[in-house]
Amino acid sequence: MKTKILILFTAALFTINFQIKAQESTSNLLKKATAKAKKEKKAIFIKFEASWCGWCHKMTKDMNAKSTKKFFEDNYVIVPVVVNESKGKENLENPGARDLLKKYKGDKAGLPFWLILDADLHIITDSYDANGQNLGGPASVEEVKEFIKKIKKTAKKITDEDVANITEQFVKI
Repeated sequence: MKTKILILFTAALFTINFQIKAQESTSNLLKKATAKAKKEKKAIFIKFEASWCGWCHKMTKDMNAKSTKKFFEDNYVIVPVVVNESKGKENLENPGARDLLKKYKGDKAGLPFWLILDADLHIITDSYDANGQNLGGPASVEEVKEFIKKIKKTAKKITDEDVANITEQFVKI
């Protein structure tokens, strides 16, 4: 009986330890994204997000919608980075996420915060508008127009149909 309890206890500790360290580090995520971006000649779209963030979930849903998913997959290596989790859920964060967010001046912006980088990790654009406000998960007509301007600068190819699909999907009615 003592052996069974010891085995169960050891297995439980191993499981807990694995869950705490299960998230991939941001340096590893960026290393893989860089290799893929160079190989596929794409930009890197980093989206900082958290499990509690409704706007983060909306943006993910909008980017993965049937009408928009192909555009984003064809043009970007998409890298979700979990950051700023609530107390007790810090284990969901990617190690190094807070430092990466701070490096790109997104630590005061709120979530989601996103960046588009070239394959050498040089910033092309970010989610700040001309007034220094975070577009976050764009949802108003004005925010989506600004978002489209930014992705026009970074996408390999964007058609009028892509613009219409993104506008229709992202604008919150």
